[in-house]
Amino acid sequence: METSKQQGTINVTSENIFPIIKKFLYSDHEIFLRELISNAVDATQKLKTLASVGEFAGELGDLTIRISIDKKKKTLTVSDRGLGMTAKEIEKFINQIAFSGAEEFMKKYKKDANAIIGHFGLGFYSSFMVSDKVEIITKSHKRGKAARWTCKGDPQYVLEEFDREERGTDIILHIDKDSAEFLEEDRIHGLLNKYSRFLPVPIAFGKEKEWKDGKYVETDKDKIINNTEPAWTKKPADLKDEDYAAFYKELYPMAEEPLFHIHLNVDYPFNLTGILYFPKIRNNFEVQKNKIQLFSNQVYVTDSVEGIVPDFLTLLHGVLDSPDIPLNVSRSYLQSDQNVKKISAHITKKVADRLKDIFTSNREQFEQKWDDLKLFINYGMLTEEKFWDKAREFALLKNTDDKYFTYDEYKEIIKGNQTDKNGMLVYLYANDKNEQYSFIQAAKDKGYDVLIMDGQFDTHFLNHLEEKLEKTHFVRVDSEVVEKLIEKDEKRDSKLDQNTQDWLKPVFKSQTPGEGYFITFESLSETAAPVIITQSEWGRRMKEMSKLSGGMNFYRDLPDNFNMVVNTNHPVVIDVAEQMKGACGDEVGKIEENLKAVREDKESLDKLLKGKKEDELMQEEKDKREELEKKVEEIEKQRDEVLSGFGKDAKVVKQLIDLALLATNRLSGEALDAFVKRSISLLGK
Repeated sequence: METSKQQGTINVTSENIFPIIKKFLYSDHEIFLRELISNAVDATQKLKTLASVGEFAGELGDLTIRISIDKKKKTLTVSDRGLGMTAKEIEKFINQIAFSGAEEFMKKYKKDANAIIGHFGLGFYSSFMVSDKVEIITKSHKRGKAARWTCKGDPQYVLEEFDREERGTDIILHIDKDSAEFLEEDRIHGLLNKYSRFLPVPIAFGKEKEWKDGKYVETDKDKIINNTEPAWTKKPADLKDEDYAAFYKELYPMAEEPLFHIHLNVDYPFNLTGILYFPKIRNNFEVQKNKIQLFSNQVYVTDSVEGIVPDFLTLLHGVLDSPDIPLNVSRSYLQSDQNVKKISAHITKKVADRLKDIFTSNREQFEQKWDDLKLFINYGMLTEEKFWDKAREFALLKNTDDKYFTYDEYKEIIKGNQTDKNGMLVYLYANDKNEQYSFIQAAKDKGYDVLIMDGQFDTHFLNHLEEKLEKTHFVRVDSEVVEKLIEKDEKRDSKLDQNTQDWLKPVFKSQTPGEGYFITFESLSETAAPVIITQSEWGRRMKEMSKLSGGMNFYRDLPDNFNMVVNTNHPVVIDVAEQMKGACGDEVGKIEENLKAVREDKESLDKLLKGKKEDELMQEEKDKREELEKKVEEIEKQRDEVLSGFGKDAKVVKQLIDLALLATNRLSGEALDAFVKRSISLLGK
């Protein structure tokens, strides 16, 4: 029953409208529901505080907050049984936007107030982002009549007395036509699940359903959508491992079980609670980001925590809750806020301390989970200097025998045999045990140990380790023949002289599978492979880094180049050289004599012209020099064609090259089929 009516203008000035602009400038429209529910929780928590200190003597009763939709009336209502407001309080907290109910309450009940959310009166105005009209029907816990406040989103409002028996407040939003989505149950369910699933006061939306007569039917029981006491609000001593596991399932129903967890509980120099989990990251870390949920007094803020925590910590899952992080501010504010920076540094320390504790107390368990932890830890060491300082004590290296070592342990193991002639410690590694098996075995046969580095950004991390570890170099086992992986002062004589090697180069070049293969000769052991294909460590590493980073296009676009190393001491290679000399030695010898004569003429001319500048040369001298250069090229080409002709007909040369390609998984399709048929043919001889 209405007994009096007051009309007026909301006191909105440039001075007190600023907090609203700041609050909503970076927000989506959907946050209106978060703000209204937060205000309802705030009012409920305040009432509980007053009751606890004896300033409210009435019955608290059912404090459930209720959300309801009326599609016909196009309204969405948020109802609570909290403090309620008098007409004067509406004047102060709603019409005088600059005042904050929560601020005043906190000053008065500083020691007893718990979980005061937001600034009542500011968040409320977010409701006008989705409404044509907003009504407040409220009755204070104090004596007095109920009141109704109505406003259509402009400074004009109506405030009048209203009949209402129950204490509390209803906020009724008349949803505008552009925001009709907020009248859909599924949409509201989604928002409640996102923003309100862990609020400390029960929130009801709709009714529970049960299976009856072949279908689901509604019951009289409220459907409570939130867990009012999530695990992070409890003391670690009151929780068991299964409680942490159950909470993880609540957060991520479809995820695998996590590896470890950290329970944060800090009250100085800032307030921070939360539980962080180490998920099984493996190599798809980009997919795993945005899994930490940030709360402020159990109110959801965001799951985009970059800038709030160090980048590598965004790979973790879980919850952080801090009242020191405001609900609605820009990312640039969060990145510059001192409290946020302190929180970030503290979390980094806690993560490192927890990992070290696990490593120290149960190394066997830590090693079992290293393959899942590796990406996270290495990423942190690569990107966060303070984390590197702590993590280097427990970070592990894994070798091809699946044994694990700390950096210091591994250094002690290899320094005796894997230090080169310049005093550099050489860490040998492979990134695929199957594809690089022959290279790994050759290194082991020489007494070397080989690490397995098969992570997504191990190439970047190797560069980092080379910077951090003194006099250290990482070399992949297939980047050189085993004798040259670690340079020693050893020298092995070659059974083939330089001239024979020069003749063999076009022989082997004739059978290479396209461009990008460079023929080189090394005097290796007789038992080493006759032909070995290697790829430069530096060039390959640059290409791998450019592919991962998306930059360095120059390196990424370069073609792959390989060294085809011919073993000048292998019996089969020596036999090929003998066959070459027998088949075309005389012909090549005569060409070489001719070549020698032309080269001598060219050398004589070069001596004659030595010391003269190009513009001092006579034209006939230039012509003669050009003629001799061209003649040398023609004779060399003639010689190489003869040797290439022999190579193309020599099945054993093709067989040696294909064996090298096969050892490095570069033989497939038609070439592999031809190799198999050739192998059968050669076996028949």
